[in-house]
Amino acid sequence: MQKRSYPTDREQYKRIFSFFSAVLLVGLLTMLFGYIWYTYYYPVLALPFYRRGNWVVIAIYAVLLYLFFKVYGGFKVGYLRRTDVLVSQVLSMLGSNVLTYLQLSLIARDLVQLRPMILLTIQELAVLVCWTLLAQRLYFLLYPPRRLIIVYGSPAAAALVTKMSLRVDKYMICESISALKDMDVICEKIQQYDGVIIHDIPSQMRNDLLKFCFDHRLRAYIVPKIADIILRGAEDIRLFDTPLLLCRNYGLTFEQRLMKRIFDLCFSVPALLLLSPLMLACAIAVKLCDGGPVFYRQKRLTEGGRVFHVIKFRSMIPDAEQNGAQLAGEDDERITPVGKILRRCRLDELPQLFNILKGDMSVVGPRPERPELCEAYEKTIPEFRFRLHIKAGLTGYAQVTGAYDTTPYDKLRMDLMYIESYSMLKDIQIVLMTLKTMLFPAKNNAELLPPEIAGDRQEQKKEDDS
Repeated sequence: MQKRSYPTDREQYKRIFSFFSAVLLVGLLTMLFGYIWYTYYYPVLALPFYRRGNWVVIAIYAVLLYLFFKVYGGFKVGYLRRTDVLVSQVLSMLGSNVLTYLQLSLIARDLVQLRPMILLTIQELAVLVCWTLLAQRLYFLLYPPRRLIIVYGSPAAAALVTKMSLRVDKYMICESISALKDMDVICEKIQQYDGVIIHDIPSQMRNDLLKFCFDHRLRAYIVPKIADIILRGAEDIRLFDTPLLLCRNYGLTFEQRLMKRIFDLCFSVPALLLLSPLMLACAIAVKLCDGGPVFYRQKRLTEGGRVFHVIKFRSMIPDAEQNGAQLAGEDDERITPVGKILRRCRLDELPQLFNILKGDMSVVGPRPERPELCEAYEKTIPEFRFRLHIKAGLTGYAQVTGAYDTTPYDKLRMDLMYIESYSMLKDIQIVLMTLKTMLFPAKNNAELLPPEIAGDRQEQKKEDDS
């Protein structure tokens, strides 16, 4: 039997590598800030700090860096692509510097000089570029791509294989084998590789393979079904000496709903005040483009299937749907020139802040769909209505992790993952990730996949095997 090539005994040191690389990076950036603080800002304070006061200011900067890096994924060296890591780190650095500048201005009781912060930003940018190149290279020298085999039960696995093959630095899919093969043959094949991808196979067979991988300490990548995602949100309970998983299946608790509503109000009111000049500019641009109406109102569904009218800046020609409702593609001819910009930066969604104030929507949640489109989706994906267990959102987990042309079934799975693992911290993280998505929109999957696959990406939902 061929020995697995991936050095599993070094796997335990991967977290150590990630930890120390993160500590070193934050330490370098914090030292740069400390130099700027002591050189430019500390001498001009009306009431200079004592030693511990200086340490606190520098420590706060380090904490801000850490929090932003965690939110944007700046520490995920080896997990994200090099450009994605760099973008995440630059956004984290900029966010930390902006907040720190405001903090220093409060300490000084006046706006402090901006030039030192600009100098700090340039220095940190150079450090981040060098760090990303060196850390990624070192990571892949220590941890080469895993050699994987995929066990598939349907032709839809081809799209997944192609996606994973785009990350040849992380995954190396060496072989595929049909679930129709004998179980002993499949297990023998799996042992020749570092891990297995399990895609759309019968439940009993999947359970057997998972136990086999667990027994042999093999990594398993599983494409989840709807039931799997629901189980992930289950609560661990115990009936005497018997463990149970409790799926409550009623959405958010009263306390979660209350906190979510408070968060919606605390976010939407200041956002409307701060973004009012931008919204005014968008409204003028839409009006000057073709003279049509500025806003577009449309029936959408929210919690419990309730119908409400969503408000958006109009991004399509006035009579775009005279032939009935239909999904708009990114290159749809009905989209106006101004509308393309608004859609790309998600600015057409800003008027929905009024929907949030009214209580029809939340800041974070599944994006609201039209009743007729939901009805069409449910013909092939009956579980699509599960998204209506909570209020529709201005942004959502599927929007910050998916692409423009992500399939409805994949969006459903991501929305359910959000619902089943909801927390206020996750809402804050998604809001911050939305800013990254607006500045650096995700590419379409069709731009990444080969034409023969990209042209036929409508995933057909298969029934879960009992």
